[in-house]
Amino acid sequence: MSERDDPMTIGRRVQQWRGERGLTQKQLAEPAYTPAYISTLEAGRVRASDEALRHIAERLGVAYEELATGRSARLVTELRLQLTGAQRTLASGATEAAAESFAAVLAEADAHALVGERVAALLGLGECGLDTGDLDAARRHFEDAEEALAAAPLPARVPALRGRAVAHYLAGELRYAVYLLESTLDELNRGGLHDPDALLLLYASAIGPYMDLGAHARAAQAAELALALAPQAGDPALVARMHRSVARTLLAEGRTAEADASLAKAAELYRGLQIRTELAHCHWMRGYVCAQNGELDRAEAELREARAMLSAKRAALYTSQVVVELADVLHRRGRSEEAAGLLREVLSELSPERGALHSAAAHRLLGIIAEDARDTEAAEEHYVRALSLLERAGAAGDLADLCRMLGDLLRRTGRVEAALDAYRTGLGHRTAPGTTTLGPAPAQPLL
Repeated sequence: MSERDDPMTIGRRVQQWRGERGLTQKQLAEPAYTPAYISTLEAGRVRASDEALRHIAERLGVAYEELATGRSARLVTELRLQLTGAQRTLASGATEAAAESFAAVLAEADAHALVGERVAALLGLGECGLDTGDLDAARRHFEDAEEALAAAPLPARVPALRGRAVAHYLAGELRYAVYLLESTLDELNRGGLHDPDALLLLYASAIGPYMDLGAHARAAQAAELALALAPQAGDPALVARMHRSVARTLLAEGRTAEADASLAKAAELYRGLQIRTELAHCHWMRGYVCAQNGELDRAEAELREARAMLSAKRAALYTSQVVVELADVLHRRGRSEEAAGLLREVLSELSPERGALHSAAAHRLLGIIAEDARDTEAAEEHYVRALSLLERAGAAGDLADLCRMLGDLLRRTGRVEAALDAYRTGLGHRTAPGTTTLGPAPAQPLL
């Protein structure tokens, strides 16, 4: 039940609505209360019981919630309808339009102190920020959602925590992203808080940071757990659209409670649509593991499947990462020209502030391809660009490996002093504390 307004505010509301309806205090009070009680209530000198407020609400022809809080039940349902519409718009790839819808809901929720709707709008705006690459804005929205949910159970806070971790990850703060995800997983599993949706979000989101940190075993395990947790569904988008249409019809007929129930079903199915994106991460991880094991045919198939699932505008940054992995497999299969074309396409869509890690990986692979073609000048240029991007992102493990590659290239071209400088830089990153290892793995769920 929502928190009530103070007695003075409720009293003024009763007095105003009674006057608008042309009712006397006696007519409002009968048969259960006296005119004197209504007078005292309107003056704000008594805190009415729930029973009294329900009686008065019925006589005034309004919902109890609206009388007690000033919030229209119809408004709440309309906002939830707007939220499901915005979520559907976001899933279709129209991120800017979705952001406008979420912002409109947030303004209304703030104006009427609707916490649940405010949190949902903030989470939606955070997801829009991730998709467009506005990572600072995304992180702020997720932090605001966490703050609003400070008193809620941990599973309810997981979407905001996961969103913040992803924003840090895409900004290049890999270890902090893993810390957020693993500490939340550990708290959920050790506390016996087995919430499949929450666990699926966390495990699937941990795969990317694990991969970039070189924690391949943990990444594979996270993918396996995510697949085990993912529910089996047919075409949730079609069913969700049906529920949303039904909700709109019920709302037009004034059947608010039934409309809310239909919207709840639609929202649940839209969360299922998000799971499809997370399953793409599992295909991605499977492709990566296959590539590491030399199963290049299967790796290419898995990565192409992941790319197809993520290729809409909705997941541009993730798609870029998958394309780099796919280009690596194609290069290893002797299709370097095709790989280079994919990488140049990725670089045209990224910037140092939006996808620095992806850009660095693309330049690194282009450098390798150039070296294979004996174009040492182009190779050195790509390696240096990759180093600059990785230094900006703080990806120490990748920096060490790239310094070794650059040093080898410089040594082969006779620039021994420059090569030694590159090796020393790489050793400095390799020995930095805490950059190449992770702490104990989080507790696992009981599947």
